[in-house]
Amino acid sequence: MERNWSVSLEHGEYANNIELLINDAMAAVSQTSKGFYVNIVTPARLGHPDGYLTDVLQLHFGNTIDAQFIDQCGCGGYVLRVWKSK
Repeated sequence: MERNWSVSLEHGEYANNIELLINDAMAAVSQTSKGFYVNIVTPARLGHPDGYLTDVLQLHFGNTIDAQFIDQCGCGGYVLRVWKSK
């Protein structure tokens, strides 16, 4: 995707299926074009994304991404911004 965008992975099955969340987060990063970012919104129930998502993305994509925790949403979810750098 050749623009900055967001993907909401905070509702439905995502709160109960961390594997699905990780797979869909990796798909979102894969779809993001170099020089752009995707905001990945995760469920409040799973807690801070650094505990289960950030390291997995770093391991999978290596130095082609930069990830930064942005904030906790008013709805309780968390926003992780992932830039595609290479």
